[in-house]
Amino acid sequence: MTKQKYSALNKKLTTNEQIQPPLSWEEVYKCIKNYRKTAVAPVDTMGCERLADEPNDVITPQTSRFQSLIALMLSSQTKDQVTAAAMQNLRQQLTGGLNIESIMQVDEKFLDQCISKVGFHRRKAKYIKQAAKICKEEYNGDIPDSVERLMKLPGVGPKMAYLCMHVAWKQNQGIGVDVHVHRITNRLGWCRTEKAGPEATRQVLESWLPYSFWQEINPMLVGFGQITCLPRNPKCLECPVRNECPSSST
Repeated sequence: MTKQKYSALNKKLTTNEQIQPPLSWEEVYKCIKNYRKTAVAPVDTMGCERLADEPNDVITPQTSRFQSLIALMLSSQTKDQVTAAAMQNLRQQLTGGLNIESIMQVDEKFLDQCISKVGFHRRKAKYIKQAAKICKEEYNGDIPDSVERLMKLPGVGPKMAYLCMHVAWKQNQGIGVDVHVHRITNRLGWCRTEKAGPEATRQVLESWLPYSFWQEINPMLVGFGQITCLPRNPKCLECPVRNECPSSST
């Protein structure tokens, strides 16, 4: 979704009346959450929130936030395992580790080689170089601190912006809806936005889902989508909510 379409959709949907919560959603949510406590998924160990270095005597908070942004930019159309490997390769290949200065010092071709296994790597190398320059020149070496400003960076859409606010700034400003959250909430009947896209899903979810759940729903459902509610051939027989799911094949 383009940023222009995002703005138009956001304006349109926020004028609608609040949507009534789906029946029994709390029981289904609790069941999936409990299931995920023991059902480990790639996102739990290699998700974007796990890939930035923690601030310490060497890593500044600004660098940690920048790494979170880079992890999110790399993650689009890419499996968590591949994103994690690309982040590690950047740490090893860039002089001084992964930070704004090291990104700005290398040319785009070298950066592309470092991230060549991720989806759309050439485009992402270009975006990352541009984003580093913007962060250095316009944000004093830090990353933007709002959804709106993050979305002005090249290659950063609504999902990345909301997740970046969660991970980098520890602020809950909205639900990060990726393909897993979009697919699963539509399968559960929590939304009717399959054709409208992830941003429509976010708007619907935020109209009835309690604010306290907005941050945790992404990793919860992403992991559920990685191991059980697969895009193709979902494992309905193993699903803890198969009896409540209107899309279940059982």
